[in-house]
Amino acid sequence: MYSKGRDDVEPEPSLKSAKLEKKITDFLYNIFNDLENKMIVFIKHELEMFKKLLKEKNTKYYGEVRDDLWSIKEAALDMALYFLKMMEHNDLADALQDALIGFQQCALKSNLCKKYQHVWEGIAKQGESNILNKIYTDLYITTGRIQQMNEQHEVRQIEKQRTSVKTEENQLDQEQQIKCKNMFEPLSEEDKPIRTVVTQGVAGIGKSICVQKFVLDWTEGKDYQDIKFIFPLPFRDLNLKEKEVCSLRDIIYHFFPETKGMRFTNRYKVMFIFDGLDECRLPLKFHENEKWTDPSMPASLDTIMTNLIAGNLLPSALIWITTRPAAAAKIPAEHVDRVTEVRGFNDEQKVEYFRKKISDESLANRIIEHVKGSRSLFLMCHIPVFCWISATVLEGILGRTESEDIPQTLTEMYTCFLIFQTVQGDKKYNRKYASDIPWDKEGILSLGKLAFSHLEKNNLIFYAQDLEDCGIDPNNIKVYSGVCTQETGRFLGTVFSFVHLSIQEFIAALFTYVCVRNENKNVFELPEESKETKVIDLLKITVDKALESENGHLDLFLRFLLGLSLESNEKLIRGLLTNSGSSSDCQKDIVGYIKSKLEQNPSPERSINLFYCLNELNDDSLVKEIQSYMSSGRLSEAELSPAQWSALVFVLLTSEEDLEVFELQKFIRSDECFKRLLPVVQEATTALLSECNLTDRSCSVLHTVLSSESSKLTEVDLSSNPLQDSGVKLLCTGLKSPNCNLEKLRLSDCSITEEGYAALAEALKSSHLIELDLRGNDPGASGVKQLTDILQDSKLKTLR
Repeated sequence: MYSKGRDDVEPEPSLKSAKLEKKITDFLYNIFNDLENKMIVFIKHELEMFKKLLKEKNTKYYGEVRDDLWSIKEAALDMALYFLKMMEHNDLADALQDALIGFQQCALKSNLCKKYQHVWEGIAKQGESNILNKIYTDLYITTGRIQQMNEQHEVRQIEKQRTSVKTEENQLDQEQQIKCKNMFEPLSEEDKPIRTVVTQGVAGIGKSICVQKFVLDWTEGKDYQDIKFIFPLPFRDLNLKEKEVCSLRDIIYHFFPETKGMRFTNRYKVMFIFDGLDECRLPLKFHENEKWTDPSMPASLDTIMTNLIAGNLLPSALIWITTRPAAAAKIPAEHVDRVTEVRGFNDEQKVEYFRKKISDESLANRIIEHVKGSRSLFLMCHIPVFCWISATVLEGILGRTESEDIPQTLTEMYTCFLIFQTVQGDKKYNRKYASDIPWDKEGILSLGKLAFSHLEKNNLIFYAQDLEDCGIDPNNIKVYSGVCTQETGRFLGTVFSFVHLSIQEFIAALFTYVCVRNENKNVFELPEESKETKVIDLLKITVDKALESENGHLDLFLRFLLGLSLESNEKLIRGLLTNSGSSSDCQKDIVGYIKSKLEQNPSPERSINLFYCLNELNDDSLVKEIQSYMSSGRLSEAELSPAQWSALVFVLLTSEEDLEVFELQKFIRSDECFKRLLPVVQEATTALLSECNLTDRSCSVLHTVLSSESSKLTEVDLSSNPLQDSGVKLLCTGLKSPNCNLEKLRLSDCSITEEGYAALAEALKSSHLIELDLRGNDPGASGVKQLTDILQDSKLKTLR
């Protein structure tokens, strides 16, 4: 048998364990030696890069770093900064940070410049790009007090405030014109820095363009160079991260990867721009979210946003938020330092826009002349999007013909706009040059279904599923690019919208009209409840629904629907209609129905919209009646019905006459007339009301005007009216309002006694009055003393 030799003897267990331990130790020693060498090489390499960065010899290195290496390179930078400060070389540590910041800023500016230098309006011609700086026209922006939520329908708001865009010298103290570049600069009377600005304005008024211009000027080194970083973060992009838990640093790195490694320090001024608060889906629970101060610590997006806006996170950062008026109240007033409003174009800026947009000077002049000739169209051009629509349509029509057969009403303008975009789209995508309008009936109706269903829900933003639900292939939406926009975020999904709310309203009205004309279908009813409906019945139903709407969201939709029922407009859309004949025979009936609604004395805003509806129907009978009354001098209270009162207001508000001075004696000298004409008074800066038999009833009405946030009155003459003390007390309530800007008040011969003088003395403490006329009253000695005692504590300069 084989026997083991000496060498075959197994070692003792302790010896075996010691050998294994030595082997492992040697292995770890070699690994860590190798690790040490690699770390030393890495640190040496990073330090070499830091030296090159300081000498401005390394401009690409940090731009080429892979995402998975950023954390280790940040650690190397942290080590370098720590040891430099420990060595008391703080200046060198700061210089290193500045060098890295400078590189990151340069990369961010380059990317933002590429993104923001172009602007698209509808279908751009083949090979043509619109440069923002080439067509940009300054917008009229005002700054004033923090406003409450405003739910007025946007187009109606523009029309009602038609005189609100004024020259700078006519602005009231609390509402001043401001340039975009001065958005964060304190006014002369403001003693604290501006950190958070909320800019509001209706859809299409130019808020996003204002942001785009602001950012572009920064990237090109023109303005705001004290700001190191600007981060534009539209809410529609943030929405798609609403359920994520992340840090502020993660958010910035995600949307702006070129800034990875950025140090969050108060040494650098940073601005965040949150565009489109009205599109925000976050709850923004300012008073419920916990306080958060660390930009590197993760939290819910809502917590990050509320703490950033409130100033807990990065308290030195500037915050700029844009929004439609109805959503402004989402930000608590205590977190807002300034409210500004984009008012769009004033009359001079409208003309400037057309001259920049239309390169042919002669054609531009003809377009301007035509638009000015239609008061309604000229009013709508306060909104830049309307200027673009008008320029698009009129350039095509006036550029090829001298015909006077050009759009005169809003419905005509929008119908021609849709036709233009349809023809352009057909040429671009189908390569066809049809002699007639190449309507894609199925596509238009699908688009109309989308517009109508979401108008009812007050939705302005759609997703792919919304389009598919209406039979639209999201991949083919480019065919409708003249009326729809498609936007894909840098790292997010795709959203769709109409180029402007009014485009959505028009296409919704077109869909509604085609359905009732072709199928006798009432789109307001559910399919299972739908019954045969005549055109006149649908028009009446829509009038009622518009009058019932709390915020007037169907007002413009109604005007378009009524306008489409005219034979002249029916001819333009005949390619979409299958039934022969015309609905023009219902024009007389719907005009009568609208007049009956006016007789019911709706609110002034509703009345004005109904008159615009009559305009769309080419009916001006009520307006002519009032003009006849005014020109003949036969205007008297007894002869005016509620509808005629509304017509009078409409005529005054839409006339070419300047409404700065309102003189009641030109109308009817009574409390009732003053009350009826209140919408006109609200547009004036001077109200001449002397010798008009006014009582304390008018003082009650006037008090509401003076107390209004939109009050424009600076001078009121109430002389020779029996106001008595009761009326003066009501007036004084308005004078004490912080919104009141009245400077001159005449109350001579108004039957005021000691009691009224006491009320005036109290009101003078806080009013802006500099001139007061009280001749012909009977205050007694005590009344005079009370008034004169307060003179030194008031702003009054002249007392009669």
